[in-house]
Amino acid sequence: MEKITTDICIVGAGPVGLFAVFEAGLLRMRCHVVDALPVVGGQLTEIYPKKPIYDIPGFPEVLAGDLVRNLQAQIAPFHPTFTLGERVEHLEKQEDGSFIVTTNEGTAIACKVVVIAGGLGSFEPRKPAIDNLEQYERKGVAYMVRDPEEFRDKRVVLAGGGDSALDWTIYLAGRCKELTLVHRGTTFRGAPESAAKVTSMAEEGQIKLILKSNVTQLHGNHALAAVTVLVDNETPYQLEADYFIPLFGLVPKLGPLENWGLELEKNAIVVNTVDYSTNIPGVYAIGDINTYPGKLKLILCGFHEAALMAQSAYQIIYPDKKFVLKYTTVNGIQEL
Repeated sequence: MEKITTDICIVGAGPVGLFAVFEAGLLRMRCHVVDALPVVGGQLTEIYPKKPIYDIPGFPEVLAGDLVRNLQAQIAPFHPTFTLGERVEHLEKQEDGSFIVTTNEGTAIACKVVVIAGGLGSFEPRKPAIDNLEQYERKGVAYMVRDPEEFRDKRVVLAGGGDSALDWTIYLAGRCKELTLVHRGTTFRGAPESAAKVTSMAEEGQIKLILKSNVTQLHGNHALAAVTVLVDNETPYQLEADYFIPLFGLVPKLGPLENWGLELEKNAIVVNTVDYSTNIPGVYAIGDINTYPGKLKLILCGFHEAALMAQSAYQIIYPDKKFVLKYTTVNGIQEL
């Protein structure tokens, strides 16, 4: 079991979680960020990286993916650490008031403050309706690509028609022994340039593209060996496959946080707007996952909440020091 020690454990690597790293870093507090997704950025990266956002101060228009990259550059001087592709499961308060946060993979983070910035909750994959799907999970069925090298020289079947399916088809094409994209429609929901690229790759024989089709059954003794593809609801046939990766988007769920003893209201965490603390001392909730009178689910509101949270967390981490607000225009950014 990996053991990590830090000042603040931030649950959620979306834009608000990343900005919380910046606000904490200004106050000389170290952060470790945990997210169930394999990359930072939350919804901005996983669902709509090329969607323009118009209400970020100072940016008349910024693509979601670019905003994430800018936030990463902004927090780089504070050297945050990350655990990605793991979901936070347990929160244990210690006798001294600190916490141990544990993930589903056994990673343990010891910290003095926990900040929940999980957006709408932990994102879980939207699974296709295949009877024996769970039988092959971790035995050939994956819902996200954590390490592209895992699929090198393998026979891979992807399913989906959005940005994620298109992007991974393009990226994995040169690595796989055989790569097939199955899509139930005839047009794609993803970026037009990506759709055109995938269509071109299929025409050139770099990949197989099967439209108006669905994967309906999985086969194999101890691990996945083949899938059944139903074409146009008429013609089923088997396709050899070492991996099946359905990419049908993500479903937000509060998940294990429901069992932490937090005060909840309609699947959101109730907070005190003085500092966005929860009913558990030392635990804060910022961004879309919290609720309070007048709550607006906007990124810029989450940024504001992160700033006030950091000032309150400072009193926990440095109880003997007096907080003095210093403007970045005066002090600049001091690397941790």
